[in-house]
Formats: sequence, structure tokens, C-alpha cells
Amino acid sequence: MASLAGSSLGAALAGIVMSSMSARRILQLGDPLLRAVSVPVATPAEAGGVFRDLGDTLHEFQRTHGFGRGISAVQIGEPKRLIYIELEGRAYCLRNPEYEWQSEEKFELWDDCFSFPGLLVRLERSVGVRIRFWNEAGEVERVEANGGFSELLQHEIDHLDGILAVDRALDRESLCTRDEYLRRYGGVRGYAPASSPGGGRGPLR
Repeated sequence: MASLAGSSLGAALAGIVMSSMSARRILQLGDPLLRAVSVPVATPAEAGGVFRDLGDTLHEFQRTHGFGRGISAVQIGEPKRLIYIELEGRAYCLRNPEYEWQSEEKFELWDDCFSFPGLLVRLERSVGVRIRFWNEAGEVERVEANGGFSELLQHEIDHLDGILAVDRALDRESLCTRDEYLRRYGGVRGYAPASSPGGGRGPLR
């Protein structure tokens, strides 16, 4: 009886945890809403609930796929200019992000996306960017990023404009399934300037 009670209690607690989460379905490649240009969000109050859902959805994706760093609101069916990122121990809630600067220097990488997690795309990004956005307190913030953080910001801002990584493929050889990528490269991560032989390998978003 004790083990049965413990099992029932565990199931009940698991149900409570799951009900408190608000993970949403992630739109997949082919859904026309992914091509929408997202609209600005006027206030932190309007953004708060969406940011919570984005965080829960990111965590659920990490749990089920083993990777993940950022997600945009349109990917959960909310065409609003909101991005949620977790990187190096910090969470970023970006409302209405916009570029202030993008470096002329580029680098190549294999990019991936929650909306087509089984596919990688070889593309080019700016090495560095500076982004202005409004935070959860309604204050303007700026972040300057290079390398991996830079490409992640560019990827997510593309989503807000209805642009997907597949649109930026360098050529007909620049699409690869995740299984083939892992077979070929063994999951090695890293980045390289566009001028280097072979360019960079993927971020495993």
C-alpha cells in the first residue's frame, strides 16, 4: 500500500508541475504564420505572459531534444516582436529588438531551428552585432554580441521578419539532415570566418 500511495503522490505532483507549465506547440516549417512579419509590442504587461510561455516552451524543448538557447514569439503562434534567450546563465527577454550595428565581417556556420530540428542549413552571419531592445521593466537596453551570441540574435530577429534559416542557405549543398551532420562531423561545434576553408560548424541551437 505504501508503494502505491507513493506512486499516486508522485503522479499527482508531476501533474501539478505539468499544469503549472505553459509550454506551447512550436510551429513547424511550412506553417504560413512563420512567414508573418511580427508586430511591435507596446507595453511590458502585454509581453509578460508571452515571455513566460516562451521560457516554458524553451525548457520543454531542451528536455525533449537536449539542446536549445532561444525562441521567438511567432514560433509559438504569437506574431509579436518578442524573443526569449537563455545563454551562459542569463535569461534575456527582448521586446521590439532592432539592430543598431552589424559588422561587415561575416562568418559561416551550420544553423538549425526549433521549427525544423532535424535539418541544418549552411549560411552566413555577421560576426558582431549591437541590438537595442526594451526590457521587462520598460527600459531601453543594448547588447553587443559576437560569435555564437551574435548569430543567435540574428537568427531570432530573422524570425520576427518572417525569414527562416533555409532562406539564407548559401547554395544547393547547404542543407543537411541532423543525422547526416552528426555522422559527418560527430556533433563538433564551432565557428569560423567565411574566408576559412570549410567555414564553421553548427551551434546546435
